[in-house]
Amino acid sequence: MNEPEFVELGDSSLLVRFGPGGEDRALAAAEALRHAEPPGLEDVAVAYHTLAVYFDPVLAPLDRLAELALEESLSEARAPAAPLRTIAVRYDGEDLNEVARACGLVPGDVAELHASVEYRVRAVGFVPGFAYLGELDERLRVPRRAAPRARVPAGAVAIAGAQTAVYPLVTPGGWHLIGRTDTVMFDPGRRPASLLAVGQRVRFVPT
Repeated sequence: MNEPEFVELGDSSLLVRFGPGGEDRALAAAEALRHAEPPGLEDVAVAYHTLAVYFDPVLAPLDRLAELALEESLSEARAPAAPLRTIAVRYDGEDLNEVARACGLVPGDVAELHASVEYRVRAVGFVPGFAYLGELDERLRVPRRAAPRARVPAGAVAIAGAQTAVYPLVTPGGWHLIGRTDTVMFDPGRRPASLLAVGQRVRFVPT
């Protein structure tokens, strides 16, 4: 197991890098810190194998001793159970045929392969509620579009590289659109507003 790398981000935040394959350790660390509620802790955020810790530098100055104590607590932490979310998809996206040709498949194969994987939310960002899901089946991996679209509709199911995602809002985007869903991914009137959170498991169900 690789030792975490600690990087100070100014005087009120700390980045902990666990290295490739450290996603569960980052999630476990975040859970442990939330549970412990140390004085001065303001927020924690996980993305892929990194953990960002935000704190009040007056109440919780993180010198090297505090970093070592944090490292010890992380070594005993356990990742929380990851809930499973299913999302119904109509595989009729604008780029479905193009993706199939690029991968040497037929459209039905693309839909079947995409829906055959249980994904994990690796990060949430870009726009509110945009969840990066991995890992996509290797037979479907295509690079981003050479020219991004100026407008991608909310609910578009897309792929790029080793990841897949659902666009939560109308926004520009350069991923390949293979389907669409009526599931609302982001609703500011809902708590939590984002349907998906880092660590959750996701399966797509063809309709």
